[in-house]
Amino acid sequence: MYQIHKNTYLPHFFPSLLTAVILLYVGCALAVEKPHQGEDLLFDAYHKHRAKLEKNDFGFPLYLESSEDSGRLHVDVYGIFEHPFSSVANVLKVQGNWCDIASLHPNVKACTFVVFPNESRLTFYIGRKVRQSPEDAHQSVYHYKNVEERQGYLDVVLSAGEGPFGTKDHKMRFEAIPLDEGRTFVHVSYTYRAGFPANLAGKIYFATLGRGRAGFTVTGIDGNGSPIYIGGQRGAIERNVVRYYLAIQSFMDTLHSPEESRLTTRLSKWYDYTSRFKKQLYEMEKKDYMEVKTEEYKKQMALQQRVLPAIQSAPGPSKP
Repeated sequence: MYQIHKNTYLPHFFPSLLTAVILLYVGCALAVEKPHQGEDLLFDAYHKHRAKLEKNDFGFPLYLESSEDSGRLHVDVYGIFEHPFSSVANVLKVQGNWCDIASLHPNVKACTFVVFPNESRLTFYIGRKVRQSPEDAHQSVYHYKNVEERQGYLDVVLSAGEGPFGTKDHKMRFEAIPLDEGRTFVHVSYTYRAGFPANLAGKIYFATLGRGRAGFTVTGIDGNGSPIYIGGQRGAIERNVVRYYLAIQSFMDTLHSPEESRLTTRLSKWYDYTSRFKKQLYEMEKKDYMEVKTEEYKKQMALQQRVLPAIQSAPGPSKP
């Protein structure tokens, strides 16, 4: 009976299997035939958001959208840099530059990087916005990957399995395409998953110290006609991604500053950018920020010097 059942079943099953195989093959063929898909999608995003980039509450070309679904938080920030694409690409494909960019963020107390033959890693020392030793901060190890680089398109991803407060699956992505000879359209996105510890810590923080902290997404209008901004963890990730975006912009803006004053100029530029959004991004006075970050940068350089000899004497890394 089993043999008869198997023979009668196959004729009905085989066409479906064959159809699935054909569809899979066609899908793979189409993927191979579209090598510029990422670039095309970014151009589509530019045309879709162009009006919002030209007229918004930021005061310069910037557009933000975010989402939260089943503990997964995601933010997309789109903007225009007044710098040639080649310059942007040359800067962002250098792993060490990401450390100098990330460390402008008040919560990043230091950043170190290592480059292996098959991978690169960046360690973010994430802590409080006040003075704090990097050794006392949480260390998040990001794997750097230059996903795609060609004339007219750059795609860089930094990913970390774990973050502070039990968060998981952190992924920062940077894409860029040229608009014209001197301008570049960029996309910075960030995603992570908030587990139970992060949700609990978030509820406690936003019910106490973080009460009133706002993001950028407008959720309504109050009785005085003023906008009501998103709060909670979604507001927090919006603030953080805008900080990183402005850090990249500040780094680009100060590339040609005199070397002896470049750090001071860069810190000042970042603070001036963020001070436009006091409701969302204000943390401390400019003098205090400059002092804290100058001190942290010296510690970062010392950490980096200690990392290199340790890596050179260590065995090769395992694959992530």
